[in-house]
Amino acid sequence: MATYARRPVAFVRGKNARLWDTEGREYIDLLSGLAVCVLGHAHPRLTRAIRAQAGALLHTSNLYHIPPQARLAEKLAQLSGGMQSFFCNSGAEAMEAALKLARKWAKHHRGIADPEIVCAYNSFHGRTFGALTVTGQPKYQKDFEPLLQGIRYAEFNNLEQFCGGCSERTAAVVLEVIQGEGGVIPATPQFLQAVADLCDNQQVLLILDEVQTGLGRTGTFFAYQHYGITPHIVTLAKGLAGGVPIGALLAQPRVARVFQPGDHASTFGGNFLASAAALATLEVIEEQRLPERAARLGRRIEARLDRLIAAAGLVVGRRGRGLMQALQLARPVAKAVEEQCLARRLLVNAVRDDTIRILPPLTIPVKDLDEGLDILEQAILAVTKEA
Repeated sequence: MATYARRPVAFVRGKNARLWDTEGREYIDLLSGLAVCVLGHAHPRLTRAIRAQAGALLHTSNLYHIPPQARLAEKLAQLSGGMQSFFCNSGAEAMEAALKLARKWAKHHRGIADPEIVCAYNSFHGRTFGALTVTGQPKYQKDFEPLLQGIRYAEFNNLEQFCGGCSERTAAVVLEVIQGEGGVIPATPQFLQAVADLCDNQQVLLILDEVQTGLGRTGTFFAYQHYGITPHIVTLAKGLAGGVPIGALLAQPRVARVFQPGDHASTFGGNFLASAAALATLEVIEEQRLPERAARLGRRIEARLDRLIAAAGLVVGRRGRGLMQALQLARPVAKAVEEQCLARRLLVNAVRDDTIRILPPLTIPVKDLDEGLDILEQAILAVTKEA
């Protein structure tokens, strides 16, 4: 079905931050499959883990214990300060599980018969009905109404609106730490810390969507760790298994225990292959200290973008943290910049009409990053000359 506006290229092979297409042409990947391939392409450790697990056992279902799933849950508990896990197959599924958990928790622990959830305008949480409803962008929601009931919206980074949006019926607040599809918009420390305090004081669950920001991309394993807060629920996906589909709902034990057998399930969630791939990915992230590396490379990108901004050309601003960065353009020509980059064999993403998004693998060699930024600058100059 015609659900994708695909770019005119097909890839057949990759190695770290490099890709090769069907014609043998080589590209630099500064997008990493939309923040999925955190270890780059064909990472040997991840490849070995997938091959070994595929040769042993792929699936038995969650009717039975799955040893690598248990080990993955233990590892995520260590990384999250003791949160418990439910495994699914994507970020949207993880958000669906989070919404169900929040509603049941509010009914059982606060006696709310018709709980509400407050979320942000300009957010993105997925395309299934619950996730779509808490995605505060009408362009994704049009033609699919009626959506989920009991959802209220407030302006991101506007504490007054979020406070005003909460009531005695509010079960949870849903936020991205950095709005990814919305244009790489970070939460301000004052806003996120105040919302966390509000949730704690009013027994409202704070649900943080770390699908794009998690796994070390911003310089810490979870992006919320930059803010000194502790959420009640976290959703993960994208890079968790380095390219193998998996999603995870993490919740503090007092919240997680609300779910009982039969409340929620996933046929493929946390299967042998996905769990083994996720374990290998997390081991590499920890052993190679990739969050710290992302922070260092992020500063390198920022310095380069600052030079473009100082040149007073098409680039007028930057946003982001670590290896999740965006260029703000003076005009709505991001698609043209993306096309110029692709023609020069570089992958970036026009996330908005005036915004280019960069999401390199956490393992990208410095020389590849620098070469990619050189190409990006050439593409920007080409678009500037065309105007």
